[in-house]
Amino acid sequence: MPKIIFLPHEKLCPEGAVVEAEPGTSILDAALEEGIEIEHACEKSCACTTCHVIVREGYESLNEAEEGEEDMLDKAWGLEPESRLSCQALVGEDDLVVEIPKYTINLASEKHG
Repeated sequence: MPKIIFLPHEKLCPEGAVVEAEPGTSILDAALEEGIEIEHACEKSCACTTCHVIVREGYESLNEAEEGEEDMLDKAWGLEPESRLSCQALVGEDDLVVEIPKYTINLASEKHG
């Protein structure tokens, strides 16, 4: 079973984390299952960029981004060529190394303060 290595993130997983995920599972679902609370303001409907991640290794093994995801990614903070919305990026057969950006642009959150 492929592993997802989450690089350390100051608030969400300070020590980093390694999780196993079935192929076809979204990066977001795998993270949430392990208690890594990646924000997902649109409830995984590909309508915001709060679950933006950067796939440092294994990017090629993910499903291809669809046009709607690419359109949303254009609005993400810190966009890189290996950026994906974690709610849309499905684990393939290879291990992944994933960075959760320090900042997010949240236009839909109801959490304030």
